[in-house]
Amino acid sequence: MKPFSVVLPLALTLSLCLVALTFSSSDTVFYESFEEPWEGRWIVSGKEDYQGVWKHEKSEGHDDHGLLVSEPARKYGIAVDLPVTVDPKDGTVVLQYDLRLQKGLECGGGYLKFLLPQEAGWTPSQFDNESPYSIMFGPDKCGSNSKVHFIFRHRNPQTGKFVEHHLKNPPTPTTDKITHVYTAVIYPDNTLKILVDGKEEKTADLLSDDFEPAVVPPKTIPDPEDKKPDDWDDRARISDPEATKPDDWDEDAPLEIEDLEAVKPEGWLDDEPDEVDDPDAVKPEDWDEEEDGEWESPKAPNPKCEEAPGCGKWTRPTKPNPAYKGKWYAPSIDNPNYKGIWKPREIPNPDYFELDHPNLEPIAAVGIEIWTMQDGIIFDNILVAHDEAIAQEYREKTWKTKFDVEKEKQKLDDAKEDVSDGGLTGIKGKIFELLYRVAEIPQLSAYKDRIIELIGKAEKQPNLTLGILGSVVVIILTVIFKLIFGGKKPATTVSIEKAKKEDISPPDDFKKSNDEPVEGSEEENKEFPGEIENEGEELPSTRQRRARRDS
Repeated sequence: MKPFSVVLPLALTLSLCLVALTFSSSDTVFYESFEEPWEGRWIVSGKEDYQGVWKHEKSEGHDDHGLLVSEPARKYGIAVDLPVTVDPKDGTVVLQYDLRLQKGLECGGGYLKFLLPQEAGWTPSQFDNESPYSIMFGPDKCGSNSKVHFIFRHRNPQTGKFVEHHLKNPPTPTTDKITHVYTAVIYPDNTLKILVDGKEEKTADLLSDDFEPAVVPPKTIPDPEDKKPDDWDDRARISDPEATKPDDWDEDAPLEIEDLEAVKPEGWLDDEPDEVDDPDAVKPEDWDEEEDGEWESPKAPNPKCEEAPGCGKWTRPTKPNPAYKGKWYAPSIDNPNYKGIWKPREIPNPDYFELDHPNLEPIAAVGIEIWTMQDGIIFDNILVAHDEAIAQEYREKTWKTKFDVEKEKQKLDDAKEDVSDGGLTGIKGKIFELLYRVAEIPQLSAYKDRIIELIGKAEKQPNLTLGILGSVVVIILTVIFKLIFGGKKPATTVSIEKAKKEDISPPDDFKKSNDEPVEGSEEENKEFPGEIENEGEELPSTRQRRARRDS
């Protein structure tokens, strides 16, 4: 079979020519295929921190060129002006580009920034992370933080300050070594749609709480000057001041007592120690008695004790004390002075405003400003357009050609690995793919970062895979259980009169039960013998040898 890099060049060249002819309309604002060297069009940042070297290179296995991140652990900055400025308020805006992580991605970015006109205070030669952008879009990963960013900057009309609004629960990027295409479509009705490889992964409303913070601030805010009154009682329950400890309540009775009915087992060896010198132990040849002291044989279990019920001095066991009651606490009752949880009063928000449409800033340039620990990242087929049908055609005629070839090659490589390891690689790959999709379920959003972090560890550490995957399954099953069976069980009602009469605590006062001290009480903070002293206690043989060395 010939290498796929030999089969593809002519097809790709013809496809790109067809694309250029097909989309020479006004709906295509900007398209960069990188088939020609980028020098002269794109400008590399000259800032001191941005030392990463960009290269015009072929994507591995293709004759198709792209913009290559050539060195690891570097900051990169490069930008290009659009032929015309795009105002998102004028209609649909489509942003799209291909990204290939030829060496995977452990920690770094692969996103684009769609920049404001240079009149906003930046230049391509000084492009950095402070350069003002309108939209930031694309994958970013480091540790458990793995997401396809969509961030837009919006000027608050009341304060004049710019605020970054981040998409909540964004899609999780695919960090394999295959080319993927990322698409963002912004519609005039404030809808945002994000596609990965042409598949819709996220839909959001720019003016809703799909973004953090929301574009439109709340109408009212808590009054920062309002203070809780000194006489405000927010304790729902209190200890019953009329309750008294019963006369027969003995707080000093121990938890356990000696079992006087216990009898020493027959055959107990009182004079035999639990351990004896190990008869098989031999003094090490390099033992230096001047330095190490006299050698002593290590101990071994006494074989006589294994046959007998026990060795050494016999003592009676203990048993639960039927008279034990522990420290007495008064039962709790509803607080007659309870006023509820105090909250500051609400006042009109001075920063509040109303909008029908967000004031998205104009886009005049495309920039790549990233820090990454991996090299081998290739950007390609960057598109800014007004019609999503154009983006679809580009995907079909540029990205899909490469993707299909790379996917086929991956299948062949996986098949070879499956043969070598009995098929485990392919099965694991499908399991990981499924788990990443499960992490996107809305009901698991609170656990998403943790789940993705665990899955990532399982992929990197094969020896821990089963244990980690088990943890992921436990999290998922816990959430499913909560969804099916709901929250806490209804509390059982116990009347105050009954609580007083029988000297029991109502169900919501378990934290003050007679077996558990009240939080912060002297009983809780009291140290018990051996809690600290026994920490770090050494074995006898260790102490003896250290003593000999020290002497």
